Amino acid sequence: MKKVTSGLFNDGYLPIIDGVTVTVRNYAYWLRKKLGPTYVVAPFVPNYKDNDPFPVIRFLSIPTIVRPPYRIGLPELDMRLPSILKKREFDIVHAHSPFAAGKLALRVSKEKHIPLIATFHSKYREDLARAIMIKPIVDDQIKRIVDFYYSADHVWVPQESVARTLREYGYKGPYDVVENGVDFELPENIAPYRARGADYLGLPEEYLVGLFIGQHILEKNLEFLLRTLPLVMDELPNFRMIFVGKGYAKESLIALAQKLDISDRVVFHDVIYDRELLKAIYARADLFLFPSLYDNAPLVLREAAAMKTPAVLIKGSTAAEVIQNGENGFLCQADNEDFAQTIVRALSDREALARIGANAQRTLCRTWESIIDEVAQRYHSILDHWTR
Repeated sequence: MKKVTSGLFNDGYLPIIDGVTVTVRNYAYWLRKKLGPTYVVAPFVPNYKDNDPFPVIRFLSIPTIVRPPYRIGLPELDMRLPSILKKREFDIVHAHSPFAAGKLALRVSKEKHIPLIATFHSKYREDLARAIMIKPIVDDQIKRIVDFYYSADHVWVPQESVARTLREYGYKGPYDVVENGVDFELPENIAPYRARGADYLGLPEEYLVGLFIGQHILEKNLEFLLRTLPLVMDELPNFRMIFVGKGYAKESLIALAQKLDISDRVVFHDVIYDRELLKAIYARADLFLFPSLYDNAPLVLREAAAMKTPAVLIKGSTAAEVIQNGENGFLCQADNEDFAQTIVRALSDREALARIGANAQRTLCRTWESIIDEVAQRYHSILDHWTR
C-alpha cells in the first residue's frame, strides 16, 4: 500500500482523556504502522511531556474556566506553528474537532491543496449552552460548526445516530459512517481479568458491581445515576458502585453520595491510565451503567463490551442506537425507578447476564486495527480521486 502522510487535528489530547482523545491516539498509532508518517496536532498542555510513538505537534493554548482541564487553542497566535507545519509533507488532514484545531486543519488543507476529512463526534450544543448560556450566541456557534463541516471535503460520523445530531444542527450534506474501535483484545476467558479487578477494587465475588467510566460532568446525567442507586441498594444490599474519572462535577457528586447516605457503598477513583488495569476493572463489573443523554458514540460502551460487561442505557439516547434490549445490553426509561429495576432484574439472572455480555462483545466490538484498515482504504480512495 502506498505511503500516506496524515495529520490528525483535535482540540484535546493527552493528558486529557476522553473518547475523542482515545480515538485520535488509536488512529495515529495504527496509521503510522499501516500507512505512513502520522502527526497529531493539538493544544499545548503545561507540565506534560509527550511520549507517544508518533510525533505530537502542540500549539499555543490557554486554560478554560468552564471545562477544565480542557484548553482553548490559539494556533493563529503561535508564531512557531506555520514553519513547523510547512515542513510536514501532509497528503491528507483529518479534523476530529470543529474548533481551533479544525480550523487549523482547514487552513493547512487549503495551503497545501490536500483533502480535509472532518469527523463529527460530539453534541456541542450542550457544551456551548452551559459555557455561554445566551441562546443567540449558542445558535451562532452551532451555525459556525455546521459551516465548518460544509467546508470539509469528506464528513465522517462514528455511527448513524450521530449523523442525526449533525442533521439537527442544520448540516444537509453527505457523510460516511466510519465506526470507532476498541484497543482491547477480545478475550474469550475474562476470569483472570475479573480476578485482578476484584483484587484491585477489594470487591470479591459476593458483591454485585456497577461501573461508570468517563468524565464526571453533569451533562452525562450522573446525578440521575446517583439518585437511582439507593433504589438498587434497597433491593440488593451487596451492590457496590464504582466511578472512574474526573471532571468539574466530581466534588458535587461525592457530596451528593454523602447526602444520599450511600458513600460507604460508592467509590470514586481518579482517571486510570493503565489500560491493562482498566480492562480488569471493566471485567470485574457486572454492569456498565451509562445514563448519558449527551454522548453520541461512547467508546467506553464498547470497551465494557470487549470485557463482556453489558451496559444499561436510556432508551432513545443517541448512544443506545447500537443496543438491542435483552440481547447485547439493557434499555430503560429515563426515570429512576425503571433504571433501578432494570439493574435489579439484570443482576438477578446470572446466566442471562453472561449470555448478554458475550453478545455485547460479539456485536459491538471491532479492533482499532481493523477500523484503521478501513480508514487506510478510504484515505487512498479519497487521494486517488483527488489527484485525478
